[in-house]
Amino acid sequence: MKARALTAGPSGGLGAGLSRTYWSLLVLIFYVLCPIPFFIVKRLLDDLDASTSACQELAYFFTTGIVVSAFALPIVLARVSLIKWGACGLMLAGNVVIFITFQAAFFVFGRGDDFSW
Repeated sequence: MKARALTAGPSGGLGAGLSRTYWSLLVLIFYVLCPIPFFIVKRLLDDLDASTSACQELAYFFTTGIVVSAFALPIVLARVSLIKWGACGLMLAGNVVIFITFQAAFFVFGRGDDFSW
């Protein structure tokens, strides 16, 4: 049972394996939602050929809300005793790793120059 929980993701899986509940897997929803505003804005700016920063700022706003919610969820779950504090720490550490990876991927692959991978 623990092996199945550990394969779900670095933070949610380890947190679920430690606390023996699957509440910590809810953070995976935020990992799916995080890049969606950037993909929408990138698609809109490519279609419109207008570099308006209002769309980008709105995407930054929504993405910031998603990231803050991903960090707040484990703390709230630990505070109401649905998960253990150790699982909360693992989830927060996993969030840092995942969101740094997202930021690095957007930095490397999000440029509009001629060089591409």
